[in-house]
Amino acid sequence: MRTRRGRTAVGATVAATVAAAVAAVVLLVAGCGTPNPTAQARLEGHATGHTAGATDHPATAATGHAAKPVAPAKPAALRAGESMRTVTSPVSYTPKAPTTGTDDYRCFVLDPQVTRDAFVTGFDIAPGQPQEVHHVILFRVPPSAAAAARARDAESGGNGWTCFGGTGLGSSGASLDDAPWVGAWAPGGRENVLPADVGIPLQRGSLLVMQVHYNLRHGVTPDRTSVKLRLSSSSRLKPLETMLYPAPVELPCRAGTSGPLCDRNAAVADVTERFGAMSSRIVNGLLLVCNGTLIPTPGATQSCTRSVEQAATIRAVAGHMHLLGSSLRIDLNPGTPKAKTLLDIKIWDFDNQGSVPIPATAIRPGDSIRVSCTHDQAWRDKLPDLQGLPERYVVWGEGTTDEMCLGLLSVTRP
Repeated sequence: MRTRRGRTAVGATVAATVAAAVAAVVLLVAGCGTPNPTAQARLEGHATGHTAGATDHPATAATGHAAKPVAPAKPAALRAGESMRTVTSPVSYTPKAPTTGTDDYRCFVLDPQVTRDAFVTGFDIAPGQPQEVHHVILFRVPPSAAAAARARDAESGGNGWTCFGGTGLGSSGASLDDAPWVGAWAPGGRENVLPADVGIPLQRGSLLVMQVHYNLRHGVTPDRTSVKLRLSSSSRLKPLETMLYPAPVELPCRAGTSGPLCDRNAAVADVTERFGAMSSRIVNGLLLVCNGTLIPTPGATQSCTRSVEQAATIRAVAGHMHLLGSSLRIDLNPGTPKAKTLLDIKIWDFDNQGSVPIPATAIRPGDSIRVSCTHDQAWRDKLPDLQGLPERYVVWGEGTTDEMCLGLLSVTRP
């Protein structure tokens, strides 16, 4: 019989593995506002059922994109002490699947040429080929790891490297309570300017690793993505950190539906073949961390509750799912007299994944936070991106046609 101490040690190891792997999917500050018109086109038929305020169930929702294209917003004026710096992918990269799937995760080294300690106070990520890009994430690389990043890039002659599950640069980002990224773009992403009193620390001599997830079902046109960074050297800013709250995905095929991938073991083997052994460790690790067991409980809704270990103040919240997502919710201290809902997305919109500012909310050790996600196989009958694909038992996976459940908190420390 395993002791409590043994279970704790195993849980901590699995948590670290899961944390490092889910870092690549986080979209904490993916920009608020109206969906990007080009990104809308790639998922035509999706938003009517998912756009906030819609009332149709996925199985009965009409197709067709309800949102009207809008012109890009005018960049916000620079605030006192801020400067703007543009960094661009060093190469024009033609995406290609390194495995049997239709997804390519590629990491590129960017040098923002930070000559003194600074804070990132805003960013605007511009995918070169928005119809092909599923997401973009900027990871911080401290000066101590800069040489390793450059060496990894040099192995491909400066063309970046495949990076499913993270940057592949060691243990950076292994904490669920302080992830090492600067920002991200996802459908709906636009310029993101942080509140005037906070910033994301960027040490002198730091590099950035830009991870781009390409969805090859929408083409393989050469891409060169760029980033505009707002930088401030003000000493009055509070460091902004990211906390991750992933939950399992265990969505079975619909009743009466059969097929080779409707078997869970076959589905897990499939994502493992496409993305590597890390995938099965995430699938099983999330069950162990969240439910204390490796035995899944299949169902449309899955959740995970985790205790707060360090005091913090929540400034913004966000969630991330893929195309089968229907709703997402984040709760503080659920089931107690202190219960409070931090985020309640009743109808998920893949095309608008921006973070949501909330009134400053203190959390302390002993508090708990729960993320819950509901997915629905019925979206397969409506979404062009999923047409022609066989129904499957859906688990956590990194592909556009796989699924995720992730809650994100943007916090400062007291």
